[in-house]
Amino acid sequence: MRGAALALACAAALAGCAAGTPRFAGRPNTSMDTGELRLEGIASYYADEFDGRPTSNGETYDMHALTAAHRTLPFNTRVRVTNLSNGKSVVVRINDRGPFVSDRIIDLSYRAAEEISMVGPGTARVTLQILPD
Repeated sequence: MRGAALALACAAALAGCAAGTPRFAGRPNTSMDTGELRLEGIASYYADEFDGRPTSNGETYDMHALTAAHRTLPFNTRVRVTNLSNGKSVVVRINDRGPFVSDRIIDLSYRAAEEISMVGPGTARVTLQILPD
């Protein structure tokens, strides 16, 4: 069932939906070798002002955890995020909704942003690889 939900979320993210629904910001790429879906776009991060506040799934946001916000992926989906400028990657778990800036595809926790060296610049061009259960 989770696979079907993930496929549906990916389809919605790639196609965009009814008026008023944010369109997916990023470029899909399916590897011919593995058939896995990879998304490319801009990542940002959120930290201090949100630390300790509730996330969309009801958890308390912990800026030191390896978590992230995505508009449509199901909660608890694991995603490998790779910074294209330096090749560093981190695996995060989706536990929140966002980002709410139209050209961004994911908001990382502070720790996840540190892992891929994007804290200084604040944003980075990344690929997202959705990992199996």
